[in-house]
Amino acid sequence: MVAMLSGLVFANIDISDFQTYVDSVVPGSRYGLSVRSLKTGEELVNIRGTEKFTPASTLKTLTTATALHFLPLDYAPQTKVSLDGSIKNHVFSGTISIRGEGDPNFSGRYYAEPFYMLYSMVDSIRTLGIDTIRGKIDLDTSYYTGPWKAEHWRKNFYDAWYGAEIAPLNFNDNCTLVRMKPGEKEGDTAIVTLVPDVGYVVLKNNLVTGKKKRRKWTWALDPVKPEITIGGEIGAEIDSASLVLPVRNPIAYFRAAFLYAMKEHGVVFEEDSAASSGIGIWSYSFSAAPFLSILDEINQRSQNFHAETLFRNLGAEKAGEGSVAGGKQMERQFLADIGIDSAEFEVWDGSGLSPNNKVKPSVETKLLAKMARHPKGKFYIGSFASPGVGTGSKRMVNLEHTWLTRFKTGFIGEAHALAGYIFTMDGDTLTLAMYLNETGKNPDATCKDVLDTLWTRIVNRTNDNYASYMQMKDLWLSGQIIQGLNQRLDYFSNALKGRPYLLGPMGESYLDTIENKPLVYLDSVDCVTFVEHVLALALAPHEDSIFAVHQRIRYFDGEITYAKRKHYMLADWVGEGTFAKVLPMKGDTTIFRTLLKNDFFKAKNLEYGKPDPQVRIDYLPYERALEWAGEIHKENLKVIGIAFIGKSEKIDATHTGFVILRPNMAPILRHASSLAKQVKEQPLQEYLESRKGKLPGITLFEFLPQ
Repeated sequence: MVAMLSGLVFANIDISDFQTYVDSVVPGSRYGLSVRSLKTGEELVNIRGTEKFTPASTLKTLTTATALHFLPLDYAPQTKVSLDGSIKNHVFSGTISIRGEGDPNFSGRYYAEPFYMLYSMVDSIRTLGIDTIRGKIDLDTSYYTGPWKAEHWRKNFYDAWYGAEIAPLNFNDNCTLVRMKPGEKEGDTAIVTLVPDVGYVVLKNNLVTGKKKRRKWTWALDPVKPEITIGGEIGAEIDSASLVLPVRNPIAYFRAAFLYAMKEHGVVFEEDSAASSGIGIWSYSFSAAPFLSILDEINQRSQNFHAETLFRNLGAEKAGEGSVAGGKQMERQFLADIGIDSAEFEVWDGSGLSPNNKVKPSVETKLLAKMARHPKGKFYIGSFASPGVGTGSKRMVNLEHTWLTRFKTGFIGEAHALAGYIFTMDGDTLTLAMYLNETGKNPDATCKDVLDTLWTRIVNRTNDNYASYMQMKDLWLSGQIIQGLNQRLDYFSNALKGRPYLLGPMGESYLDTIENKPLVYLDSVDCVTFVEHVLALALAPHEDSIFAVHQRIRYFDGEITYAKRKHYMLADWVGEGTFAKVLPMKGDTTIFRTLLKNDFFKAKNLEYGKPDPQVRIDYLPYERALEWAGEIHKENLKVIGIAFIGKSEKIDATHTGFVILRPNMAPILRHASSLAKQVKEQPLQEYLESRKGKLPGITLFEFLPQ
């Protein structure tokens, strides 16, 4: 069932049409969507939002949120090395103890090579004057308890690099790269090497050189032992090929890598299991990368290995048990702390690889909203991917303004997901959770494209004509050194000369159902929106405040709804008294009109709810206005507003613009002209003469500094 919680319109289609689109492109799939406003807390859209979906890697949003909640920002997993024994003549006799605390970055991820941290350990030992070690290596793995190997994963995951085993001591993501090259001629045994090769993994090479560019290689991993068998063919014309595979028993892999590092950096190791440990003579802690870098790896690049270690580290640090159970305990506590029922999440791991993980879209958006307001929320949002970044490197890259969204991707068999944030034109932040499950035989690439398309539609709809906002920022920056309201009004109104005219180019975008035109629009303007844009540019104290100022000018209390728009120029826009006030003129006359606001709003199926207002209109009659328009201004530059009074008793003004008063010049009208179809300037007297017999007069108003 599709439930619509509001009448919002995205991308000029009702959001319920999303399901129709999904059914047409990936038939048989189950689609879920929740969209929540951070500003109001309201769930704006709900399509199967209370049904449970397999979240795939978007489950990492819970793992990382819990970690940020409980761990300090300077947290860094430690690997502790100590020497217990004695040193004599550059020979250490005793025990090297290495305690692992779940550091996932003993690799080449942040360093030139995967041995960097191990070399640092060995070099630190060498600084003690040691070049030979006689004794034993004790690897302390007690930081993790319970089964280390993730449970409930599909069997094939354990043979893939993204399903590598988890341990408190790790090396090179507990993987190795298999590099393959053809032999000299067809039929020769191919050349297969391991990178890095620490003498631990047993490689069985059955790969032969085949014809031309033939690619028929196979591989197999022993389920327990560190054995890799490569078979099949590699074409003689192929330069090289490679694949990354997990290594069994990561603790033994770490030990072999440490022994290799000692040998490479000049420390001889002579094993003696009977060596006496003696007293502690040295200890040091090593950490490969800080917490926030680990978050990036998890949320931007969706590293399962990092997610699973962090999940267990949470348990070890805060629950006293470095295990899946410990991680789940801390997640339950975290959810309770932020007011979400932990039963809403079915969690079996930290990475989302288990198909048994389940979450409701509505609950996921609630989690994301809570984290956006969390004291560490900026670090959380900043760790997510975006178009062109991380797992988003090839997703939504055609989005015109890529910084308007951050997301976490997710994919396992027949389950695709996106969860994250969209930053809207009106200053809101939307949290989104979008799932596509039970995709069957629909191609994975098509499923990803469906989610990207729907996500992009929401980005574009909530930021329609964002390019105009960027234009306004550019305009503001071009005039930021100009001081004084009159000077700024003159500068920005002049900068928009030649802009095309279009009646009613703006509306309330996705925030209201009556007029879903853009909130900001500079492709064309009408007389009112021309004045509104210019005044916002002139008054905004900073480029990032332009939009907020613009909406306060256009709407009562800045509340973006059709009902709160200042529809009447003099009664509402000037009459509010916040941004302008009527300028008394010699020869003014006064009339009173009753504005039929009840009929006006009724035509839009709205209720005004008050008696039709009677408004006072002070205006300069036509003949006196014509005289004033021909007078030479004597004072310094001044920019004022002008409203042309309508003849109909139902309205107050029919047109507006700016009047530019310059020393030794007659008044100039700068306005968005429906006749000229553009923003233009002309002598005010000339314009008034063209309107003879068509308007009673004019009201002048001055703009108020804020």
